[in-house]
Formats: sequence, C-alpha cells, structure tokens
Amino acid sequence: MATRSSTQGSPPPAVRPGPSSVSERTLAKPRRNWTPYLFIAPALIYLAIFLLVPLARGIQLSFTDTKLVNPGGGSFVGVDNYTQMLTSEQFWNSFLATVLYTVGTVVFAVLIGTALAVLINRPFRGRTVVRAILTFPYAMPTVAVALIFVWIYNQSSGALNRGIGVLGLGEVGWLTDPAYGMFSVVLATVWKVFPFVMLVVLASLQSVPEELFEATRIDGADGLSTFRAIVLPHIMPTVRIVALLMTIWSIRRFEIIYLLTGGGPVESTNTLVINIYRQAFSSQNLGLAATIGVLGLILSLSVTVFFLLVERRENKREASA
Repeated sequence: MATRSSTQGSPPPAVRPGPSSVSERTLAKPRRNWTPYLFIAPALIYLAIFLLVPLARGIQLSFTDTKLVNPGGGSFVGVDNYTQMLTSEQFWNSFLATVLYTVGTVVFAVLIGTALAVLINRPFRGRTVVRAILTFPYAMPTVAVALIFVWIYNQSSGALNRGIGVLGLGEVGWLTDPAYGMFSVVLATVWKVFPFVMLVVLASLQSVPEELFEATRIDGADGLSTFRAIVLPHIMPTVRIVALLMTIWSIRRFEIIYLLTGGGPVESTNTLVINIYRQAFSSQNLGLAATIGVLGLILSLSVTVFFLLVERRENKREASA
C-alpha cells in the first residue's frame, strides 16, 4: 500500500518539447520569399539596360571631346564642355526657348484640358460622341499632326491666313517669322496633348461622390461655389501630377518642334532637345550634345524636386487642417 501511494503521489515525468514546439518556431529564422523579386526582375533588367547604361554613357561622353565620326576615340577634357555651354549665348537662348515652350504648353494644355473635363463630365445628349471627338487629336500620330499644322500655317494658302484675311488682316509667316514661331509650335502641341489632361482629370472627376453634389444642391450653392468647394480640391492632386508629367515631356519633346520649324525661324524654337540634335548630327560633336543632355536632365530633376516639395507642403497643410 505504501508503495502504491508513493507512486501515485510522484509528479509526472517532464516532457521535452519537440522541434515543432512554439518556442523553437518563434526563434526560427523566417525564410525570405523571393517570388516578388522574380516578378520585378525583368523590369529592373530592362531599366538597367535601356535607361541606366545609356544614362551613364551619356554622362561619361559629356566629359570628353567625342565626335560622331569617331565615337570611341574621344579624349577626356574635364569640365571644358560644361564651361563652354554655360558661357555660350546659344545655350542660354536654347534654355529660354525651352522654358517658354514648356510654360506655354503646360499652362494652356492643363487649363483647356481641365475645363473641358469639367464640361463633359456633366450629363447631356451626345456626350459620348463629344468625348470621342475631343480625344481624337491625342490618338493621331505626331507626324500627321505636324503635317496638318504645316498646311494650316502655310503663308499663302493656309487655312489660318485665309481666315484672318477675311478680317482684313495681312498674311502672317507663322513658321517663318521669329515673332510667331514659338506661338505656332505651342499651339500645335497644345492641340495634340490637351486630350491627355482631359481624360485624366475626367477620371478624377468621376470618382467624386455624388452625395457631395447633392448636399451642395440642397444647400442652394451655385455652380461656381460647388466647383471651388468640392471639385477643385478633389482634382488638384491629379492636376499637379499631370502638370509635372506635361512639364517633363515638354522639356524633352522633339518630334513636333523639329517637323514644324526645325528649331527656327532664327532659332526662336531651338529648344534644348533640338540643340542636342544639332550638336550631335550637324556639328558632329557628341561631347557637347551629351553635355546639353545632362543639363536638361538636371532641369527635369529640379522640376521634379520642386513638385515633391510642393506636394509635401500641401500634404502637411491638409493634415493640419
């Protein structure tokens, strides 16, 4: 009896936790999942081959006197190309032409595109047809757009001069007079790109809750008050992003300017990109062309940094409101 009682009163033997216990699973090092990296690897390889490598090569060329006839035989010249460009009147004229072209294109394209997006967002008969017609310029090839405006701007038989001739005004050399060259190029570009702004802003407008508009109608607000209180704050982030994209694209735009004026008349539309083309293929100086490209890259990065600072300030203001 004593033996039985002592056996019953003894504690149960300790159970050693196996390798699958909670403590060891917690301390085990998690395995890295490489699946997401495999999915983005093709894009990273593409960017490295077609973006980073040419960019590095372009920066390298900007420190050499490489010529087009001997692209592999340039010698290192340090910052001589940058000194030559920054002290060149032609470069600063090209820089000014780029600023004028970019500001004119972005301002008018954003204003026209946003205004049309607000208008066609309202229900009316034939709205689908109107939207299709307004998006037509963006779907056209750039070469076709340039040919259309070459015909419109023709000094002797163009549609524009015929129209102003009815008003009793004389012929204007839209593509041959330096006073009108930049205006003509900006007008053609705005006609080509404003549908992009319109479509993006229209998509943003259609995401505004209908309850907000109903609340303003109940309160008796007019259309302008509704636009300022509801529509404008909702679409402003989209407008800022579109303006940034339009700015970068305008700085680097080449085709329509070259096809319309080739940088003329009298270099009034000789933007940085046109200047790069002339230095590389007319003067056959790849080193100077690469230098202008690097300076244009710095300009684009400066615009992007400015946009990010503005966006950060707006986010802080909205968070504190």
